[in-house]
Amino acid sequence: MTARRAAALLALALGIAAHPAAPRAAAPESFSFALIGDAPYWPEEEMRFVAMLGELDREELAFIAHVGDFKHGSSPCSDEVFVQRRAWFAASRHAFIYLPGDNEWTDCWRPAAGSYDPLERLAKLRALFFAGNASLGRNPLALERQSASAEPPQHPYPEHVRWVVGEVLFAGFNVPGGGNNLVRDPQEFDRRDAAVREWLRQAFALARAKRLKAVVLLMQANPWAGSPRQRAGYTGLLRALTAETLEFDGQVLLVHGDTHRFRVDKPLLHPDTREPIERFSRIEVFGSPSVNWVHVSVRRKDEKLEFEVSPGRGPELPPSGGE
Repeated sequence: MTARRAAALLALALGIAAHPAAPRAAAPESFSFALIGDAPYWPEEEMRFVAMLGELDREELAFIAHVGDFKHGSSPCSDEVFVQRRAWFAASRHAFIYLPGDNEWTDCWRPAAGSYDPLERLAKLRALFFAGNASLGRNPLALERQSASAEPPQHPYPEHVRWVVGEVLFAGFNVPGGGNNLVRDPQEFDRRDAAVREWLRQAFALARAKRLKAVVLLMQANPWAGSPRQRAGYTGLLRALTAETLEFDGQVLLVHGDTHRFRVDKPLLHPDTREPIERFSRIEVFGSPSVNWVHVSVRRKDEKLEFEVSPGRGPELPPSGGE
């Protein structure tokens, strides 16, 4: 990174931190949140990304969620990069929830990424991003972590989180793209997949017990993408998601990144009819080379909730002089 680029990023980061923290109000029936992911990948995207965070500071949001891949899969998985990204996320005016992607841990074995041990990199992510009982950001949200949950069985996954805003339960998962680490480390996959499916089951059970009207699930991977070998890493999760969705009366929304294509659709099919399950929707966030965000508004309509989804503005910065 050039000195000029580093100075520009620092100025932008200070500009974000200069906005005063707004007092937190009680969660209303209607609220909005922002979704981002798969960015920034390259140095030229970093200035645009930090500018986007500044734009999000000026929005009225319950929280921001980054669904993983905050770097390219072939760029270094260094402590320096991890600490830099955490500083940006922590400077957010809003509560900031981050979930791990494959580029931050399962792909770190690649020589171009530094030939790291993926589990060591995951441990580093946990120490930096998933300690304590609150989100990042200057107005943090209280989070329940699976590693601290009182509900058995116990699973050591602090990156599996959940929280409630209004009448919506949100749950985040460590489900990376590229096959969910099934082929490279099947034992690691088996342990984590069991924890993911248990956290999913508990999320829906809690939503039913609290009579909440919607469940929003967030993770990095697109479970419908890739080769049959890659999709095999998501078979059990999709089966569990289908069963829980059919047993839940409210709306279900899955948010993911991975394939870098903003879309809103209904890819989850009923196992008998093979027709889309109407109460289920999917949002995929933007991704590199697009540095943009997704705005989601939650609105109460009669006895149901509706999600209104639109792209953010994604500001561009002036050219930096070709350096």
